[in-house]
Amino acid sequence: MLWIRWLVLLLYWGATSGEQQPEERGSVPAEVRADSRRQRSPPPVEPLDFGFVPAAVYDTHAYYEPGAVGLLFHIVHAFLYVVQPHSFPKDLIVKVIQQNMGGIKIEEWRKPENVVLLLQWLYYEAGFLICAAIGVVFLVLTPIIGMCFCVCRCCENCGGEMHQRQRKNVDCQRGFYTASLIATSIFIILGVLIAYAANHNVSTQIKSTRRFINTNMRDLRTFANNTPAQIEYLTSQYTTAKNKVLSELDNIGPLLGGRIHSQLEKEVVPSLDTALRMAGAMRETKEALENVSSSLEVLQDGTAKLKASLSEERSSLSNTLSDPACTNGAVSHTCNSIRSTLSQLVVNADFSRLPDVSNALANVNTVLRTDLSNIVQKGYSSFNDTPRLVKEQTKNIVSGVKTMLDKIGTEINNFAKMFPVEASLANFTIFLNNGQKNIESYYPQVDQIDFYRWIGCVAILCMVVLVIAFNILGLLCGTCGYDKQATPTTRGCLSNTGGNLLMAGVGFSFIFAWMLMAMVTALFVVGGNVEKLLCEPLANRQLFSIIDTPFLVHPAKKNFLPGMLFQNPNIDLTLGSMYRECHENNGLYHALQLETMFNINSFLNRTVYNKDLAKVLEGVQVDLQDISLLEQAGRDNLINFANSGVGQIDFDVYLAEVIKGVTVVDLLSFSADLEAQTDNLPRGALENALKGHASSIRQIHREQVVPMEQAMSTLSQSIRQLQRMSSDLPVKVTNILSAIDAAEYLITHNASHVVKQETKGYVESLVGYFKQYTEWVRNSLTAEVAQCKPISNIVDSMEIVACSFIIDSVNTFWFGLGGCCILLIPSIIFSVKLAKFYRRMDTEDVFEDSPYPDTLTRFPRDSAPPSYSDW
Repeated sequence: MLWIRWLVLLLYWGATSGEQQPEERGSVPAEVRADSRRQRSPPPVEPLDFGFVPAAVYDTHAYYEPGAVGLLFHIVHAFLYVVQPHSFPKDLIVKVIQQNMGGIKIEEWRKPENVVLLLQWLYYEAGFLICAAIGVVFLVLTPIIGMCFCVCRCCENCGGEMHQRQRKNVDCQRGFYTASLIATSIFIILGVLIAYAANHNVSTQIKSTRRFINTNMRDLRTFANNTPAQIEYLTSQYTTAKNKVLSELDNIGPLLGGRIHSQLEKEVVPSLDTALRMAGAMRETKEALENVSSSLEVLQDGTAKLKASLSEERSSLSNTLSDPACTNGAVSHTCNSIRSTLSQLVVNADFSRLPDVSNALANVNTVLRTDLSNIVQKGYSSFNDTPRLVKEQTKNIVSGVKTMLDKIGTEINNFAKMFPVEASLANFTIFLNNGQKNIESYYPQVDQIDFYRWIGCVAILCMVVLVIAFNILGLLCGTCGYDKQATPTTRGCLSNTGGNLLMAGVGFSFIFAWMLMAMVTALFVVGGNVEKLLCEPLANRQLFSIIDTPFLVHPAKKNFLPGMLFQNPNIDLTLGSMYRECHENNGLYHALQLETMFNINSFLNRTVYNKDLAKVLEGVQVDLQDISLLEQAGRDNLINFANSGVGQIDFDVYLAEVIKGVTVVDLLSFSADLEAQTDNLPRGALENALKGHASSIRQIHREQVVPMEQAMSTLSQSIRQLQRMSSDLPVKVTNILSAIDAAEYLITHNASHVVKQETKGYVESLVGYFKQYTEWVRNSLTAEVAQCKPISNIVDSMEIVACSFIIDSVNTFWFGLGGCCILLIPSIIFSVKLAKFYRRMDTEDVFEDSPYPDTLTRFPRDSAPPSYSDW
């Protein structure tokens, strides 16, 4: 772990710790005026694209699939669970380690607390102790029983008597013993195959161990070679944030000035809009006054002409009605009726009495000599020039900030070059290469040792195979040479050989069984405890909880790992947490919590966004005193317009005359009635004269009345328009001037709050880019830079090699071999029993017929050996 300590202290300068910048204050709900204008939240900061950190690709896949032999591993695990069903004794182990920190002393175990621990440990190991005791009993009793069995048979006991009694179920017994021995032998062969598969698996997987070593070493070299490029990439991406800030500073006019403008335009633009609308109203007023003046002139001239025409027509019509023809009784009524309507041919409206508007028109013309619209547009331009004012007034500040940003970039690059990263990594790579060469130099010795181990295990299995061979040969010879017609003393040589082979198997069973059981017991105790106390807790990571127990190694040192790496045991860093972070392929900086040892956040606060830079940015001041919304000429123009006399016109008098008709009677209706009455007269000169008068009246209407009606309509519209525009004109002008004064007062006196607010938002947006950079650096160091997957792969590879390759195979080996040892007991019994049926006996039973005729019962008796020449 020394190289890790050296490496992590050199590489990870570009990180940011868990300390955060001061949280942004929320929006301030205070109002700057009594109206509804409130502070707005700063615009969101544009996200920056820092790209992707160059990723390292690791080759090691710390995963092992045992294949078919995995079924045997599961069976052994199940057997060990039956033997040891207790959970991992974490607390017990911790107490044992803590209470024996200074070494194990015999007198210390006499203490009550140590006695309790010993009893707890015995309870936990009860299953292993019982099985080990059974193995020891088997180990001790097997040679003793074998010796006693041999002595007993030498004394012609225990089946050693070469005499076999004949019984009715002799064939059934022989078949049962044969089948039992065959079944037992099959199970023993199965145990041998299991043990051999485990033995062969060790040799096979030891060769796979080289692959793990090569890939892990290659991953470590990849880790070492890729880390400098990743750190350099982190450093270079400061330029991205810097360039964005420089771009924002170059556009400080449109950005900051635009924000200030958008805030102030809520008050300024409406006031200027009303002034601009008033300028339009002035022009409309002039047009309306001109229309009134011209219409009034037309109406006055037309009224005089119409009066003369109607008077002349009235006199002429009266003369016509004075014709003697109208005295006729039938005609006189019609003439009288027409004569009675002559008084209606008069003018109704008198426009000569209407007041003149020339004075008001002259005043308005005088007002319009000053172009109010142009003055208002100058106000718009002055206000819209806010971005330029901001840019001009912040020119020196922007220049200073750019200089500071260049200095910060230089400091970061210089700081990165302070550490000899490449040299350190080059030494680390050399260390890895030398280490791999040293490991590879041991490959021949490992192969040789594994070969000797393989030969030894095969030799052990050959002991069992030898017994199985005797059993199989004995069964073959005995079965093939057995003759049912032969008596025990006349059995053939092949059958007798089969029996002798079975007894040879029994002898070798007694010779080898205790040695095999000794090996099985030793491997069982060691391998089983390693599996339960090391491999299983390592697989479920409970072993880390023991190592990470506070104050386990030393009463004054809280944590073991940081005390070893950083000489600071108080850091909250555990082996389990480091493994989890590396297993998830996170960065080593985060896995080792290097921020507690090397907090780059303080450096970033001093450089990327230091107090000097913050002070410069917070010193941005914008003065809007030069903005003028409405010149004095414009103000005077508005006042003069209010005093132009438009509002003093008597609009009611005009409207009263306009409402009246041009004549008392409609001339078209009058002429139509005249023609209708003329049609009732007899044809003659009178009729023709009256019809001529009707035509003259129509001509008067067409030529004089219609133009006057049009002029009256224009006059009515203009008067109403003037009345509407001049309504409360002084009040409107006063309101416009008040609104402009209020807007100018806001700009010159109260705009400092808006400027401060928007400047703060602008500065926060600049700071936001630096925060994005530091946050990106922190996230990259957490998950992308120096991903420590190789470290967890080393732990996983060691677990696979030690537990899956070796311990599981060793446990499977003793499991198969132990089963063979246990099955040797029934094999001995069945072999001894079955050999009696195959071996040639010295004596046999002789049967004679019963003297009783009603029974076939025979009574055996002992007889002497037959006098065969081959006996």
